[in-house]
Amino acid sequence: MVEVKKNPKIDPIIPPKEHVYLDGPKSRGYELAFGWKVFKEFIKGFRCLHFVGPCITVFGSARFKEDHEYYQSAREFGKRIAEIGFTTMTGGGPGIMEAANRGAFENDGRSVGCNIRLPFEQIGNKYVQTSVTFEHFFVRKALLVKYSYAFIIMPGGFGTMDEFFETLTLVQTKTITSFPLVLFGKEFYRDIWESMQVMAEKGTISKEDMDLVLFTDDINEAMEHITKYIRANYKIKPRRRMWWLLEKK
Repeated sequence: MVEVKKNPKIDPIIPPKEHVYLDGPKSRGYELAFGWKVFKEFIKGFRCLHFVGPCITVFGSARFKEDHEYYQSAREFGKRIAEIGFTTMTGGGPGIMEAANRGAFENDGRSVGCNIRLPFEQIGNKYVQTSVTFEHFFVRKALLVKYSYAFIIMPGGFGTMDEFFETLTLVQTKTITSFPLVLFGKEFYRDIWESMQVMAEKGTISKEDMDLVLFTDDINEAMEHITKYIRANYKIKPRRRMWWLLEKK
C-alpha cells in the first residue's frame, strides 16, 4: 500500500477537535436558539401588523434630508397612498422612509414602520402610528412584503437595492402575486435600468421581465399604475375609516 503524504502548502490544516465549533452539541444548541429567536421575531411582527390593513410599501434611502426633491416626492407618495385608503408602510427610519410616513400621517392616513436595529443611521421617525423593530434583515423584508399590494422603490443605497431585487425576484418567480413595482427616479436609476436591459439582451432574464417594473419620474403615472392593478384584481369595500377590505376577484 502506497502512503500518500499531504502537501502542507496545498492541503487544508484541520484544527484540533476542541476548536471545531460546528461539530457537536454546541452547534445544535446555537441553531435551536437562533431558530427560536427568529420565530419570536416573526410572531412579534405578525401580532403587531395583522390589523394595519392593506399596505403599499415605500423603499428608499435614510440619508435624504427634508429639503431634497426625493424627500418631497416620497412625502407626496405618502399623501396619495392615504387618499386611496391604503396604509403606507416603510422601513420606519429617516430620509425617504420618514417622508412617506409623514405624507400619510399629515393626510389622516395610516402610517406603519418596520424598523431595524443598526449601529448607525436607523432611528425611528415620529410619523409612524404602528412600529415594530427587528434584529434580522430577512425577517423585516419578509414582513415588508407580506402586507403589501404594491411597492414603490425610491432612490437609495445597498439596502434599497437589496429590497428591490429580492421583491422583483419573488414576483418574477411567481413566489408572490405579481404586485405592481414602481422604480422611481429616472436620472438616479438610469445605469441600473440599462444594466437590466443588458441582462435581458444577454438572456439572463426574459425580456418580459422588464415589464414587471414601471420605470418613471411621474407620481401620477406611478399611482395610476398601482390603482389600475388593484381595481382590476380586487373587490374593494369600505370597512372602517381609511381601511379597505380587499377580496380577490
